[in-house]
Amino acid sequence: MLYSKKSFIKKSGNRKGGEMEEITFDEFKRLHLRVGEILQAERVEGTQKLLKLEVDIGTEKRQMIAGIADVYPSETLIGKKIIVIANLQPATIRGIESQGMLLAADLEGKPIIPYFEEDVPAGTTVR
Repeated sequence: MLYSKKSFIKKSGNRKGGEMEEITFDEFKRLHLRVGEILQAERVEGTQKLLKLEVDIGTEKRQMIAGIADVYPSETLIGKKIIVIANLQPATIRGIESQGMLLAADLEGKPIIPYFEEDVPAGTTVR
């Protein structure tokens, strides 16, 4: 493990040989990961990669912006259950508020969204 002299942040190597900051279990517990069901998806006008999603996270519906349109056509996402970071601070992207973030793997710059094989209700905690 490596330690930054400036910040004393504990770092470890990742599979690509770079550095990755480690967090504590208590920091991880602060993330509210939920199952979200995609109800609507539409391309953000004037962009190649952005989709505006309406996602049911169990207790409410959220609008999210995701850079996945170049890989996932909007009509193929309806009804899919994904993992959402529900307590992420909202951000404005291209003038549209995004109220969460979906998780995706990064395979050579291409987003790969994990889906559930089981029928898991929207809002279920992911841990």
